Amino acid sequence: MTTPAPRNDISTGPGTDDRPDSGAAPKNLMSRLLHMLARALARQGFDGVTRYGNALGALLWHCLPGRRRLAARAIADHLGVSRQEATRIARESFAHNARSFLELVLVGQFGFELVGERLIIDNPDRLRRITASQRPLVAATAHLGAWEFMSSLLGQWQLDRPRMVVVRRNSNRTLNDFIFAMRGVRGLQVVDHRNAVFTVLKGLKRNGCVGFLVDHNCRRDEAIFLPFLGETAAVNLGPALLAVRAEAEVWPAFMIREGDRYRLCIDEPLDTATLDGDRAEKIEAVARFYTEAVERAVRAHPEQWFWMHKRWKTRPEQGD
Repeated sequence: MTTPAPRNDISTGPGTDDRPDSGAAPKNLMSRLLHMLARALARQGFDGVTRYGNALGALLWHCLPGRRRLAARAIADHLGVSRQEATRIARESFAHNARSFLELVLVGQFGFELVGERLIIDNPDRLRRITASQRPLVAATAHLGAWEFMSSLLGQWQLDRPRMVVVRRNSNRTLNDFIFAMRGVRGLQVVDHRNAVFTVLKGLKRNGCVGFLVDHNCRRDEAIFLPFLGETAAVNLGPALLAVRAEAEVWPAFMIREGDRYRLCIDEPLDTATLDGDRAEKIEAVARFYTEAVERAVRAHPEQWFWMHKRWKTRPEQGD
């Protein structure tokens, strides 16, 4: 495998700009309107956001027939289920995806203080091990379940260490700034994927924790091609490259919905300092590790994944 030279733009999914200024006044009418709507929705609380999310998901299901067909076809092809079952899973996924979008306004209300009430820690021992670790940490997650709430937990976790997430800038600047502010409300540093390398490596060298969304399609020059749900997929090598350079521990983690509660599921980590081989082989091993972790989570909770995304769009060049 040939590893592309390190880039300064690490694509990690739909997202935001550099660092939020949650106290800054909105600069235009659309921005003010977005923040007003966010405050109004946040006052509805978790149960209200669930109701509105389910309603929005149903609306999107009826208004986006192309995405509806894409999701159902992808589920049938990659999970080996009947068309009827695929359609059921796809419809549920629209509701979960809509809830994920609206849950952005509740990032400031969600945190470890909700353990025992709305938050369940699936394996408390692994969380204690993460907290006790004095190593650089890379958190690998996916567009699965209540993934926006990962920003809540990471933002309030160990305030004496750098805490950041790398995301893709939204093309609409007003929407980008709004999402930026929402994700950063609990103190998380949001890093633009186009200028991520220096900032992330600096944070990791200070034993920080950096979160990445690792389940999206990406350009061929950013990718390693690996199996994912039975088909070759373009897997972003950026998180793996940075983890190897920093000799970080890689912890897959996912926020799964269970009724009106949320379960934080943390997998066993991969310690990149123990890997054998040259740098290209180590990068491939890390990318394969977090891709397999995402696949297990998606198979366990298929209705909570973002199936309407064109995950397998980028194809390898002939002869790869």
